[in-house]
Amino acid sequence: MALSLKRFLPHLLIIIGFIALSLAYFSPVLSGKQIFQSDIMQYIGMSKQQTDFRAATGEETYWTNSAFGGMPTYQLGAKYPHNYIKKLDSVLRFLPRPADYLFLYFIGFYILLLTLKVDFKLAALGALAFGFSTYLIIILGVGHNSKAHAIAYMPLVLSGILLVFQKKYVFGFLVTTVAMALELSANHYQMTYYLLLLVLILGGAYLVDAYKKKILPHFFKSVGIMFFAVILAIGLNATNIMATQEYVKESTRGKSELTINTDGTPKDVTTGLDKEYITEYSYGFLETFNLFIPRLLGGGNGEDVGKDSEMYKFYTSVGASPVEALREVKRSPTYWGDQPIVEAPAYIGAVVLFLFVFALFVVKGRLKWWLVGATIMSLLLSYGKNLGFLTDFFIDYVPMYNKFRAVSSIQVVLELCIPVLAIFGLVRLFNDFEKNEEKLKALKMAVGISGGIAMLFLIFKGSFDFVGANDGYYRQAYGEYGQSFVDALKADRKAMFTTDTLRTLILVILSAGTIWLFLKKKLSQNALVIVFAVLILFDLVNVNRRYVNSENFVPSLQVSKPYQANAADLEIMKDDGHFRVFDVASSAARASYFHNSLSGYHAAKLGRYNELFDFHIAKNNMNVLNMLNTKYIIADDEKGGVFPYENTDANGNAWFISELEKLDSTNEEMIALDSLNTKIKAVSTQDLSAARFKTDSTATINVLEYRPNYIKYNSTNTDDGFAVFSEIYYVDGWNAYIDGTLQPHYRVNYVLRGMPIPKGQHTIEFKFEPQVIETGSTIALASSILLGLLILAGFLYQIKRNDTRR
Repeated sequence: MALSLKRFLPHLLIIIGFIALSLAYFSPVLSGKQIFQSDIMQYIGMSKQQTDFRAATGEETYWTNSAFGGMPTYQLGAKYPHNYIKKLDSVLRFLPRPADYLFLYFIGFYILLLTLKVDFKLAALGALAFGFSTYLIIILGVGHNSKAHAIAYMPLVLSGILLVFQKKYVFGFLVTTVAMALELSANHYQMTYYLLLLVLILGGAYLVDAYKKKILPHFFKSVGIMFFAVILAIGLNATNIMATQEYVKESTRGKSELTINTDGTPKDVTTGLDKEYITEYSYGFLETFNLFIPRLLGGGNGEDVGKDSEMYKFYTSVGASPVEALREVKRSPTYWGDQPIVEAPAYIGAVVLFLFVFALFVVKGRLKWWLVGATIMSLLLSYGKNLGFLTDFFIDYVPMYNKFRAVSSIQVVLELCIPVLAIFGLVRLFNDFEKNEEKLKALKMAVGISGGIAMLFLIFKGSFDFVGANDGYYRQAYGEYGQSFVDALKADRKAMFTTDTLRTLILVILSAGTIWLFLKKKLSQNALVIVFAVLILFDLVNVNRRYVNSENFVPSLQVSKPYQANAADLEIMKDDGHFRVFDVASSAARASYFHNSLSGYHAAKLGRYNELFDFHIAKNNMNVLNMLNTKYIIADDEKGGVFPYENTDANGNAWFISELEKLDSTNEEMIALDSLNTKIKAVSTQDLSAARFKTDSTATINVLEYRPNYIKYNSTNTDDGFAVFSEIYYVDGWNAYIDGTLQPHYRVNYVLRGMPIPKGQHTIEFKFEPQVIETGSTIALASSILLGLLILAGFLYQIKRNDTRR
C-alpha cells in the first residue's frame, strides 16, 4: 500500500501543479470575477427563456420562443434525463470557468503521454506545451466553450485507443468508452469529427504496422473492442445525439428545398452548408508561419500596439489627446492575412516547434508517421479555398465534411500532434547515449531549418507589402487622413514582424543551446526539463497574455446579466400580451434576452426560418412581419436613442382565413409571400386541398395559456374553418389537440402552423412533446447501467488477475 502511494505521489503533485497553474493564469476567478466571453454573452441572451422556465417550474423546456421566432433548445444547453456522463463531466470541471478547461487540457494531455510510456516529468512538460497553445487559450477568451471542451477530451480518447492497441483490452475499453462519452457530451461535433479524422490516420498507421509484424488478428480485435466502446459512448449520449440528428435536418446544416436565391437567380442545391460559407475562414499559406512566429502577419484584428507605435503618433498628430490615442491603439487592425477576422494567431510556440523539427530526425517508426501524417492533413485542409482542389474533394465526397464551417479550425489536430512529437524528441534525446553524434547532427538540422526560416524572414522582410484586405476601407473611412492611417498601420505591422521574428530566433537559439549543453554533459536531464519548462511557459504565456488577461474579467453580475433593458425594452415589457419583437437597432441575441424575438445568435438556425428572414424579414416585408405577430419594432430615433414602434396591423396569435391555396413548390410558396395578404389567405405545399372558407367577425381564436412548450387557445366559429397560428412549424415534437384529441396540423406560409377547426366552440392545445427525448433517455439509462456493470466486472477481473499473479 505504501509502495502504491509512493508511486502515485509524483502524479498527485503534478495534478496539484496543474490546478495551481490553471488558477494562476486565470487568477481573477479567485476574487469572484468571471471572464467576459462575447459568445457566452450571446448564449445567455438566447437561453434566458429556458433558464427562467427551469428556475420557475423545475422542469425543462425543449422549445424556446425567444429567438428566431421559435426553435428547439437542443443546442442551447438543454438538460436531459439520465444524462449521467454529463454529471461526471461536471465533477471533472470542478474549477471555476475558464480555469476548468485549462485544467482539462493539462490532465488529458498528461494522461495521453503517460499512456505512451513517457516519463511523468516530460509528460507534464508536454501538458504545458499543449494547454498553453495560443489557440486553445484564445477560444476561452471569446467564449467558444464547447469547442474548448471537446478539444480537452481529445487526448483522453486517444489514450483509451492506444491502451487497446497495447493489448490492455479491458482497461482500454473502459477508458475509451468514458473518454468518448465525455467527448460527445461536450456537444461540439465539428471537433469530434476532426478527432475521427485523426483516429483514422492513427488506425492506418497501426494497420500497416500490424501487417508488417503479422499481427492483424490483434489489430482487428482491437478495432472491434473500440467499435463497441464508441457505440456504448453514443448510447450514454443518446438523447443529445438523437435530438441533434433530428434537428440538423431542419436546420441550416440540412438540405434546402429552395432552388432560387433572394434575387431570383438559380441556387446551387447542396445537402450541407454553402461552399463559400464553409471556406470563409481559410488559412493563408504565409499564415502557416504564424504557428512559429506569433505576429508575423500582424497578430489579430485588434492588437494593442502601445504608446511607442506609429499608430499612437498618428492619432496624436490628428488632434487626439494622449488618453484618447492610448484608447484607440488598443484595438489596432494590424492583421494582414487572408482570413476576414482573426482574434489572435494560432501560435504553437517557437520552442515547441523547434523540438518538433528536432524530433523529425531522432524519432522513428509508427508513432512519428501517424503524428506527422495527421499534422500534414490538418495543415492542408486548413487552407480551405486556398487549396481548392483538396477542399472541394472533401466537401463533395467525404461524408459530413460539408456540415462544418471555418475550415481553419481543423488545425486543432496539429496543435495536438506537434507537442506529442516534440516531447518524444526529448524522450529520444534521453535514450541511446551512444548515438550522441546522430543527435548532434539532428540538432544542427533542426537549428538550420527553424533558425533558417526566421533568418530568411528577417533578410527578406522588405519583399512583403504589409497590406491588409481592409486597408482600402480605412483609406476611405479616415478621409484626408486615410493614407496616413494606413501608412502608420503598415509601419506597425512591419515592426511586429521584425520583433516577433527576432524573438522566435532567440528562443530557437536558447532551445538549441540547452540540448547542446545536455549532449555535452554540462546539463542533467532534470535541469533540461526545468529549462524547457521555463522557456515554454515564457514563450506561450507571454503571447497568450496579449489576448487573454485580467482585463477580460469583469464582476460576475456583468456576466450573468449581460444586457440592461433600454427605454424601448421597458416600454414593450409593459404589454403583457403574447407577441414578437423585431429589433433593427441592435443585432444578435440582445432582444432575445427580453422578448420573443425575430432575431438571435446561433450557428444552426432553423433552415426555413433563415430563408424566410433573408427573403422577406430582412427586407421589412410587413405582410410577413404581420403573420409572425410582430407587434413591436425597435428602431433608432433621430437623437441616437431607440424607440418601440407599435405595429397595430400584426395578425395576432391566431386567425381564421378565407382562402387556402395549394402550391406546387417551395419556390412558389416563398415568392407568394412577397405580396400575400396573410390575414385572409394562406399558401402551402403540404398535403392540403385548396379551399375557401366562410369567415365573419364573430369567429375568434384567443390565447388562454402561453408557455414555451405549451399554448392553449379557445375558438369560436359558426362554420368549419382553417386557422393559421403565428407559431413556427416544427414537425418533430409539436402535437396539436382539439378538445383533448390529437389532430393533424400543417405547415403553411412557409414556416407557420395551420389546421382545420370544426365549427362551434373548441379548446385547442399545442404541446411540444418530442418523442426523441423519451427514446434517447431510455437508451442513455440502459447504457449507463451497462457501463456500470462493465466497470464492476472489470474491477473484479483485475482483482482476480492480481490474485492469480501472487
